[in-house]
Amino acid sequence: MKLSGAEILLECLRQEHVSHIFGYPGGAVLPIYDAIFDCKDIQHVLVRHEQGAAHMADGFARSTGKVGVCLATSGPGATNLVTGIATAYMDSIPMVALTGQVRTTVIGKDAFQEADITGITMPITKHNFLVKRTEDLAEAIAQAFYLARTGRPGPVLVDIPLDVSKNKIEFNAEKDYPKQVSIPSYKPAGPNARVPELQLKKAAQLIAEAKRPVLYVGGGAVLSNAQNEVTELAEKTNILVTTTLLGKGAIDETHALSLGMLGMHGTAYANHAVNESDLLIAVGARFDDRVTGNPDTFATKAKIIHIDIDPAEIGKVIVPDVPIVGDVKTVLKELIKFVEAKPWTEWNDQIIEWKRTFPLLYPRDGKLYAEYAIEKVSEVFGEECIMTTDVGQHQMWAAQYFKSRRPYQWITSGGLGTMGFGLPAAVGAAFANPDKRVVCISGDGSFQMMTQELMTATIYERNIVVVVINNHALGMVRQWQEMFYSERFSQVDLAASPDFVKLVEAYGGVGFRATTPAEFDEAITNAKAVTNRPVVIDCVIPTTENVYPMIPSGQSIEQMMIRQDLEQLKADVHADGSEWSFSHEEEVLKQYVELVHAKQNGA
Repeated sequence: MKLSGAEILLECLRQEHVSHIFGYPGGAVLPIYDAIFDCKDIQHVLVRHEQGAAHMADGFARSTGKVGVCLATSGPGATNLVTGIATAYMDSIPMVALTGQVRTTVIGKDAFQEADITGITMPITKHNFLVKRTEDLAEAIAQAFYLARTGRPGPVLVDIPLDVSKNKIEFNAEKDYPKQVSIPSYKPAGPNARVPELQLKKAAQLIAEAKRPVLYVGGGAVLSNAQNEVTELAEKTNILVTTTLLGKGAIDETHALSLGMLGMHGTAYANHAVNESDLLIAVGARFDDRVTGNPDTFATKAKIIHIDIDPAEIGKVIVPDVPIVGDVKTVLKELIKFVEAKPWTEWNDQIIEWKRTFPLLYPRDGKLYAEYAIEKVSEVFGEECIMTTDVGQHQMWAAQYFKSRRPYQWITSGGLGTMGFGLPAAVGAAFANPDKRVVCISGDGSFQMMTQELMTATIYERNIVVVVINNHALGMVRQWQEMFYSERFSQVDLAASPDFVKLVEAYGGVGFRATTPAEFDEAITNAKAVTNRPVVIDCVIPTTENVYPMIPSGQSIEQMMIRQDLEQLKADVHADGSEWSFSHEEEVLKQYVELVHAKQNGA
């Protein structure tokens, strides 16, 4: 049977079990959209901006572990994908971006809507393809999906000229689509790859000898779906676990051994633990600057075990004592066999004391704060909801106060820090998980960057709740200007913003405004009842609130800034008869320690 390149493309996507394409049409992809017209088994989602398509494919991938797919036309359509591709690349997210291109006969001649998108995206893709013959299209698609999902995942771009889409050739998907892909220069470690026993024994020996060990777990453990293995290793050795921003969910954050996030805005107790440790077990983490600060002063007392699937990450920032290259889940399964059980120690008690001394607290003075809103979201929507965020203060508050229970539940832009990511990522996650509520925590700055995707959510009846943490400012920039630029607040005032309630209503959604905790409680309860269109809650908080703790960029834990009113906050929450947040965690921990001791005594 003769098929056009566009028809072959869809046949290839079927072979890869693609369920959704997020895209926006244009001249160079008209043959593909003509083929989509007759396609009933792959849903095309019409976005309102190509950047939204890339972020939706990203959110789809992060919430499932599958490859997300986006589609755009040539020239400006393709270049509008760039920010989304770079976002996925920095966070190692599997994505295939399909772009149209001008005819092969006019490439390089400045044809209408021509852009060298393979050249532009070369630094921000794992690989990319310019397909010049229809006969080569199936092989390119097969390789693109293989590259995107194997090894260290990442985005791959396939650029398809107009004539390649239109030309017809003999093609049978069952026969002609490659069932196996072999790329001579690309041999990534897979889940079945052998892990060097010598390195495992060395790591186990360091763990046995360590007096002050800490597990430092990153996004690689989430991508490898290694929560069970991380938890088993932590429980077997009684080593407490801290995660990176992208590592949230690698251990249930309500687990007694979880220390939450470390780094610039991580918990003080996690940072103290890492700083004083004598062994740091880095699992799927890359020692990025938001964690290490000044690498010369990071964990200087510790030996390092570094487990990562990407050999290029080993020694890039911190030289490990024991490097292990491999799939995180596979390596941990093997390592657990060599590791001896360890008891609860005084070191663990010391960390818990830091946790008691430096808790995460915020004022309970009748005003509405972001931290309260995030805790309430967790309470109302429960552990099954998926949370996306934009970038800024609200992102850090969400990372601190939202307890991620499992992999693929927490979706945020880490490496690139992309404002505007949260809403379209939430839409993508909602398509991938129609049975789950998706909540986006955004800021009044970030929200306005991709607001148009509310229309996409409305048309497709996605049940998304967007909580806009509205402090009438570019909050994180303002915080830095306050702390490091003598309060010279330059171009951060967002008081002149639209009425977000009216805005979402104009897009066909539902809007609420909250200025007090009681109003927020009512708004979030009402939002839960809406299941067929987007909801936006305009959550108005004080402009002057800052995120703590904070380690200034490039500095060490010695320069960590904490709330000056911490002791007063402890007293305030006790005074009104309530218990501050650590009290519950302390009870959980107490029960866990009793269980550990019972096991050690043979009970």
